[in-house]
Parts: sequence; C-alpha cells; structure tokens
Amino acid sequence: MDLNNIISQLEANNEEEIKTLLKRYNQENSHTFTFDQEEENLHSELCQGLLTALGRQLQSCSQKACLETLRILSRDKRVLGPMATREGMLVLAKLAQLRMHDCEERGDNQNGFQEDTQTEAEERVAIEALKCLCNVVYNSAAAQQVGADVQLARGLCARLHAIRMGHHEVGLFTLRLLFLLSALRPDVRGGLRRELHAVRVLTEVLEHTLDVHWVGQYEAAPPEPQAPPIPAEDNERAMEALKALFNLTLPDPDDEEGDHQLRLIAAIMRHLLLLKTQTEEKTEEAHSHAVNLLSNLPVSCLDMLIDVPVQGGQEEYSGKNMDAVQVMFDFMEKRIDKGSNYKEGLTPVLSLFTDCCRHHREIRRYIKAQVLPPLKDVKIRPEVGNTVRNKLVRLMTHIDMDVKQSTAEFLFVLCKESVDNLLKYTGYGNAAGLLVARGLLAGGRGETQYSEDEDSDTEEYKSAKPFINPITGHVEELLPNPIEDMTEEQKEYEAQKLVNMIDKMSRQHLIRPMGLRRDGTIAPLDEAVFQPAEDSSGSDSD
Repeated sequence: MDLNNIISQLEANNEEEIKTLLKRYNQENSHTFTFDQEEENLHSELCQGLLTALGRQLQSCSQKACLETLRILSRDKRVLGPMATREGMLVLAKLAQLRMHDCEERGDNQNGFQEDTQTEAEERVAIEALKCLCNVVYNSAAAQQVGADVQLARGLCARLHAIRMGHHEVGLFTLRLLFLLSALRPDVRGGLRRELHAVRVLTEVLEHTLDVHWVGQYEAAPPEPQAPPIPAEDNERAMEALKALFNLTLPDPDDEEGDHQLRLIAAIMRHLLLLKTQTEEKTEEAHSHAVNLLSNLPVSCLDMLIDVPVQGGQEEYSGKNMDAVQVMFDFMEKRIDKGSNYKEGLTPVLSLFTDCCRHHREIRRYIKAQVLPPLKDVKIRPEVGNTVRNKLVRLMTHIDMDVKQSTAEFLFVLCKESVDNLLKYTGYGNAAGLLVARGLLAGGRGETQYSEDEDSDTEEYKSAKPFINPITGHVEELLPNPIEDMTEEQKEYEAQKLVNMIDKMSRQHLIRPMGLRRDGTIAPLDEAVFQPAEDSSGSDSD
C-alpha cells in the first residue's frame, strides 16, 4: 500500500479519505510484526502525521482508525521516536482518558473522564490508546522516561480507583500499563507505593474482580462447592493486577507497607487458591501468580493461609485449616511432574514452602507428613520411585544450581535442619552439595529452634538401619568380596598399586585429595590434616 498517499491525505486533513485508507492498511497489516527497514523513514513520518491528526478534533471512528495504525507501527522499535516524545505521549494519554499532573484541561473532573457517560465509541478509542501506550512503553526507554516525567502512573491509579463495571479491556490494559511501568521503572515503583497508595488500589481491584466477601477481618467467605469458575475476563484482569502487585511488594529497605495491607493480600491469595477458572491451565497460572506474590510477603503474614477459625481446621495441626497449603502442594507436584522450566516454575513454590515451614510449625508438620513419611522400605534408593520424596531427592543433584539448592534447603528444613535426619531420607551422596555449602559435613543443624521431633522410626527402619549404606541411603545387596581369595602378598601389591595411581593423578593435578576440617568444611588434605587445635593452651596432653 502507498504510504505516501496516506501521509499526503493526513496533511490535507481529508478525514473521510484518511479513514478509508487507514482501515485498508490496518486490515492488510493486522498480523504484521516485522517491517521493511527501507520504509523506516516513511513509517516514522506516518507516525508523526497520525499524532498530529489525533491532536485535531476528529470523529471517534477516525480516531480509532488512527490509533489502530499507530498500534501496528508501535511494534517496530525503530520508528517510536514521535510517539515516545512528551507531546506524543500526552496525545495518547488524553485519548486513553487518563488525567495526569501535566494535563492542562480545566473542565475535566478529578479523574479526567466520566466513566458512566462514555459511549461505546469513546471506550474503543480509549482501549486503542491504552494498547498503543503499552507497546510504546514496553519498547522504548525514552517513552518510559517520559511516562515517569508526566506522571502517567497517577492517571492510571485514578482510572483504576474509578473503574468498577466499566469495559473489560479498559481495566485490562490500564492494569497492564501499570504493570509495565512498575516493572521497568524502579523510581515509579517507589512513587506508586508511597504517594499513590497503589498497593491498596490494586488490592481493591482484586477484591472487586474476585468477588471477595469478608466474614472476618482477614477471612474471605469460602467459595461454594458448586460455584461456577471465575469468568475468563475477570480472571484475565486479576492476573494483570497480581503481576503489578508483585512488582509493588518487592522488598524495599526504604519502604515498609502496613502490616494490615499485607495481611489482607495474604488472605485474598488464600481465597484465590481455592477458586477455579475456566480451564486447568488458567487455574495453574492463577496459582503461580499467587505463589509468587506470597513469596514477597513477610513470613509473619503467611499465617493468614491457615488461620481460618470460622471454617474450622484439622485437630492434629492445632486446628489450622490446611486447604490452601494443600492446593499449593498439589501445584508444586504438578510443576515437578512437568519436567522442565524448574527454575522459574518450581523454585518460587519451594522457597515459599521453605519459609513457611521454617516459621510455622503446623505447615511444616503437614507438608512433612506427605513428603517425608516414616521410612519403611529402605531397600530402594531414595531417588528411585514416584513418590514426592523420590522426585525431590532426584532434584537435589539437578544440573541447575538454583533448583538443586532450593530443593535441598526445603528438605533440610522439613528435617528441622538436622543433618542426621536429612541423611536418613536422602543419603549422603544426594545431600553432600548442601552440607558442603553450609559447612555441615561434620553434622549439626541450623540455628533455627524447632520443636521436639514428633515422629518416630518404624520397626522396619530400626531393624534395617545397621545395614543401610549412608552414601546411597538404602540397604545394598551383599556383593562377593573381591579380595577374599587373595594372598597377603597380592593384597599388599594391589594396595601399593592404588597408592601409586592416586599419587600420579595428584601430581598431574587430575585429582586433588581433600580432607575434613574440624568445622565440617572440606579443604586440601594437607591443610585438613595439619590444622592446629583450636585451643591448644588448655590441653591436658603431655
């Protein structure tokens, strides 16, 4: 299509012809995401012409056509110059019905729009403008800076505060733009938290979207067993709100959100975990966002997951309600079974469970009963099998360091940070990486105080314990002794041969013999063997 013709019609201000040409261009390029570099200058000129036209008084249908073209062009990072300027961003923000500090209109209301009096055509224009802003902010650092300068976030918060039953896409792309700004601009993130109280605004959006009804200060009424799943549009908006809230609740030493607000978020996350969406995939996505957000909250707020007195709880766990914990446990097992993307998909829930178990005794007891039940069959290696314990032990030797450490730390906390208990369930070989990293090869436990162990060894484990190989963690079949039929001279010869081989490899730096220090860490053998006593002055030796 001839772009020069469109540009000339824009300059001539021929509205009907502009609308016809742009509709044709938009239909032809609706699925275009790569652009000819030779037309870069024409595209940039077209962007400028469209923004100039939008600054004039056009009919809503013509505005929509111009914005659709800008949205298509905004996919190309090379032509964002005109849109990423102060003037371009303010034109788009005005059409998106956003009121910022820099807007100069005096006749608008406080929020810069009248939600109840918007026509359908005006809503479509606002949606297209929001889509353009999302693309431009995502693709242009200059646009991100301009957005911060003109206080775009202020207009978004005002819009969210006013939206209740408005158009779905208006709320969706307002939330998405807020998410992008909070993700890409840490300075904007701080202002959103401290000045605009965006955490509270987004919490209210979630309450409204998820239809939360409070029956206690931090207790939402449970969903009915036969309740329909969350409508697809509500779920979509909730996911965008959760992503923005995740950015705004990231730990910040200069900012402390009120404990009440964070406990409210934890209670809403509990409610969300018990809801279902239209598809299993969307439900898993919702659970993933809930887990990520809970990971940002202080551990003192996580008791909201189990403190639900009205609904009752389980007597063996001090009357705590474990429904939400069970949902997260099932989510964790699904992520393990997927067998891919462990770092992003699995480590957040493992880290969350580690914190929960370290600080909340009832949660640790509940999860341990499912992951590490009392041992009975010790003839099978800990990593062999399809139980959750088997799957997690396999991950203790995963190639990804984060996955390996998160899994080992989780199991270690389930064992109350006792080396002996960890080795009992995993074997020395699987646990060696964690023990080396924490300097616990000599035994011991972490500094956290735990209650007395509540489970005891089974009779099967007690009888088999003397025969368990501590390295592999299971009872091995007895193999014939290879030196049984050797003479003393042959045994001595083989021993000397082994010493010579080790010495040769050591001199060639193929291996490096290591030893154990008194503090449980490993060191080169000569350092470990000749390490001086910690307090030789008080020794009673001659």
